[in-house]
Amino acid sequence: MDAITSEDGEAAAVRLVRGEPVGTVLPGDDPGAWIALDAAVRRCVWQDGRGRLPPWAATEGGRALLAAVRRNRAPGLTARLRPARPLTESQLALALCHGDGRIRQAALEQAAHHPGLLPLVVVRCSDWAPRVREDARRRLAEALDERTAVRLMPLVLRLGCRGRGDFATDLADRLLRAAPPETLAPLYTDPDRAVRRYAYRLAVDERLLSSAELARAAARDPDTVVQNLCADAALAAVADGGDHDDVLEPLLGARSPQARAAGVTALRRAGRSERAVGFLADRSAVVRACARYVVRQGGHDPLPWYRERCAEPEGPPPGAVIGLAECGERADSEVLWALLGHPVAGVRARAVAGLRTLDVTDVRRLWPLLDDPAPGVVREVTAALLPSAGNVPEELLTERLGEAWPRQVRVAAFRLLEARGGVVRLRAAVATLDDPDERIRQWARQSVQGWHPTADVPREAAAEVGELLDRSRHLFSAYVLMRRKWEAGVRT
Repeated sequence: MDAITSEDGEAAAVRLVRGEPVGTVLPGDDPGAWIALDAAVRRCVWQDGRGRLPPWAATEGGRALLAAVRRNRAPGLTARLRPARPLTESQLALALCHGDGRIRQAALEQAAHHPGLLPLVVVRCSDWAPRVREDARRRLAEALDERTAVRLMPLVLRLGCRGRGDFATDLADRLLRAAPPETLAPLYTDPDRAVRRYAYRLAVDERLLSSAELARAAARDPDTVVQNLCADAALAAVADGGDHDDVLEPLLGARSPQARAAGVTALRRAGRSERAVGFLADRSAVVRACARYVVRQGGHDPLPWYRERCAEPEGPPPGAVIGLAECGERADSEVLWALLGHPVAGVRARAVAGLRTLDVTDVRRLWPLLDDPAPGVVREVTAALLPSAGNVPEELLTERLGEAWPRQVRVAAFRLLEARGGVVRLRAAVATLDDPDERIRQWARQSVQGWHPTADVPREAAAEVGELLDRSRHLFSAYVLMRRKWEAGVRT
């Protein structure tokens, strides 16, 4: 779901003033659209106590909305509502957002005949005016049923975070807890993760889903909170006598590391520790750690398994390479050094990461891998070299700032040069200001602006510092540029 901006609220208000139907202007399932409309109408149309329009009214959307109001003079917008003269649904939507609480309250009386305006009634349930708030709550209690609560749940939960926003949340919660289990089905797949979290918490509390359904939800849902909630509930149900297969298989086959880790850990309780061996080379560190725990609890040592896999002629899976480092010894580093020339980029990257894990990095042996064609390998090499960036030849890194080098190589060179600080950092940042990649240029600009001379900047470098600062003078005000030069000992 795309984020709704204030400009969207302005545009919706303009269309409503022009008489367009509410159903075509506002998506009924998007809470942000209703909230943005409420804020836009209140910000733009109504003058303050001195008759002045807010600064927002000077924007393009604000001018359009003001012009539309003056042109249409919709009843209820510029004067109090007259109950004897019913308004259209579009006019009522705007009146429900009016800055005058008496007009909002009068609009609530007519809104009862327009179900499409129920989202704005929900908004008014947290209104700052007590009479408006009480009327809105009474009308919501009369109109809300189970299916409507499901439809409005994204808006209800969003407004529940506001002050006085608990009424609608509590009302919807009571209805849904008493509803048939199948009523909640749309909430389990709602694009709003807050809605899915609420729905699954409710399902766990009320035991509305089986352990197998919870396991499938943990494996399917992209949100880690839902994954952990459902996995824990499913495994708790298994501990109470559920079917292990219906729960373990979805968890073990999940894409989510959290769900797989929960399934691997549960193998021990299920008496199937031997299956954990298959996850020792998992791509996720947390899953590998859980697998090693289960294997050890089963009476086996995972280290020999890692050593055997890494010594296979056809080459190990990347997870086995880093797994060897995670539980191995410094002597195992020779195996990892040998894998730096492996044809599979993932193996090379994990070998570098493993050497860093074992703290056996050799700067001279690693820096040639800065030219590796795989970005993942270059990232790992950079991370390994950063603590010893001063030992990498500056000329080698400066050369790799050139446009002819791939982006990952330029990024690595800049990171290492910046880590050295002093004049080297400033020199690299100024040289990168013209990089073809916008993100790198922005990074370089920030580096130049944040640079200050340190104790390791020699006085004889003042002339070069002054020249570099002059080349980047467009990034500073005249005063700040003068201060930087003064700090570096540059005579102006």
